[in-house]
Amino acid sequence: MRRILLGAATAALTLLASGAPALADTPYDVLVFSKTAGFRHDSISTGVQAIRELGTANGFTVTATEDATAFTSANLAQYEAVVFLNTTGDVLNDVQQTAFESYIRAGGGYTGIHAAADTEYDWPFYGQLVGAWFASHPAIQPARVEVADRAHAATAHLPQIWNRTDEWYDYRTNARSTAHVLATLDETSYSGGTMGADHPHAWCKTLDAGRSFYTGGGHTQQSYADAAFRAHLLGGIRYTAGQVRADCRPETGYTPLYDGSTTGWQQAGPGAFTNSDATLTSTGGLGLLWYSGKAFTDYSLKLDWRMAGDDNSGVFIGFPPSSDPWSAVNNGYEIQIDATDAADRTTGAVYSFQGANAAARDAALNPPGEWNTYELLVQGQRLQVLLNGVKINDFTNTDPVRDLAGHVGLQNHGDGDDVSFRNVRIKELGTPPAGPGPVVGLAGKCLDVSGAGTADGTKIQLWTCNGTGAQNWQVSGQVWRNPASNKCLDAAGGATVNGTKAQLWTCNGSGAQNWVAQAGRTVRNPQSGRCLDVSEARPADGQQIHLWDCLGAANQLWTVG
Repeated sequence: MRRILLGAATAALTLLASGAPALADTPYDVLVFSKTAGFRHDSISTGVQAIRELGTANGFTVTATEDATAFTSANLAQYEAVVFLNTTGDVLNDVQQTAFESYIRAGGGYTGIHAAADTEYDWPFYGQLVGAWFASHPAIQPARVEVADRAHAATAHLPQIWNRTDEWYDYRTNARSTAHVLATLDETSYSGGTMGADHPHAWCKTLDAGRSFYTGGGHTQQSYADAAFRAHLLGGIRYTAGQVRADCRPETGYTPLYDGSTTGWQQAGPGAFTNSDATLTSTGGLGLLWYSGKAFTDYSLKLDWRMAGDDNSGVFIGFPPSSDPWSAVNNGYEIQIDATDAADRTTGAVYSFQGANAAARDAALNPPGEWNTYELLVQGQRLQVLLNGVKINDFTNTDPVRDLAGHVGLQNHGDGDDVSFRNVRIKELGTPPAGPGPVVGLAGKCLDVSGAGTADGTKIQLWTCNGTGAQNWQVSGQVWRNPASNKCLDAAGGATVNGTKAQLWTCNGSGAQNWVAQAGRTVRNPQSGRCLDVSEARPADGQQIHLWDCLGAANQLWTVG
């Protein structure tokens, strides 16, 4: 049970006004280290005082030191996080470095502020930990900070564009390859930046069991009086101290589906979502806001969500286009968001099909009022659910009526179920083409183009495997192509009834040419919901291949490749 701790009234009000949590965390201890062996910032004492005030208002104790002898294994074990506040140069000797590295790798936390990146250039571990070393900076001036992640505790309270004045660092390398970038600098908004269009400014990462957060802000004394910047620091400290979870894996290649604009989205059924501050919040229902712009096959879907209390919502995947929200319920899968319910119907569950790993979920979950991040990783008929970067469910679809490929949507469950969403983005993975190679079925015989024909309508049959081009199939996504003819496996006439013959036909991308290899080795045609079947279960050469109800019998089992 989280308990309320009362701190200095003024500081608490300031933090609340800037979006910091109203409930304090379990008490913890922070070491603030500000030793300098190079340039010394006149804001260090102001920064130390600001962190002390944050601690008073939010339930953590602060020990401030510039004495490097504090870096022993025994002493560091007292602290959940260590803050490097505008340190410069070589501040730890070899023994102290070893102790600190062990502390981090074993699960300790590191928060780096501004000149923490201008520290320990000859220590490779520290370079990994901070994420990037300082290179140069122009004069202090106003600039636009573009907030990329508005779920992390350090940035959730911020607007998408954060205008402030500070000293803006350029770095020797781009942290994006090893860290999760939370905010970047818009170099067109100030003079003297040298990193170009992708200029990371704040980020987080993990290193073995340890957690790291770095912000480039914090040069000026005025920074530490700014409510938004103080909340930024508080969120970074809370993350590195293990009080709040986040997905801090590197992230590239995602395309936004929602980041303030609902273009491509449609509401099905009652209720709605409000759209304010690039945040969707559910109202009424039972309805579904679904992305109609495109259906997806193999992909990583990421999105940020927050419950106000004991609320109910879910993310739907793998359903056909429809204005009826029940179509998604009956044809797709829901990844549940619910603080309290049955094991197969609470957060992280594939609703009514498979509960999450409760221990992993509970360890990764932020409570109501805090943001969480889902990754839904769909590869064929396998769905992996990651919560704040931790895998909590691994589900395989074996239902011949359902498919993980399809549209995605957000549920508005009903009155009083208030769940918000931000930053819905997707990376299409593509299914690596399989083959070309044989598809082996009943009695060890192969899926074959009769007589190695190339004409539309050529019979698809069972035949003794012989390694010819008539038995080679290139599987790409849901399309099965015979390279020798450059034509596709097809359900004759686009029919869906039992007995529909399989044939060769010019590739056209229609539902008659979609085939999904199931986990149980059946091959299903999603349009009909029926499976590729050797007629009459006869293993004779020349036996017709056709569609039939999915039974999982030997004449419906195929091995691809």
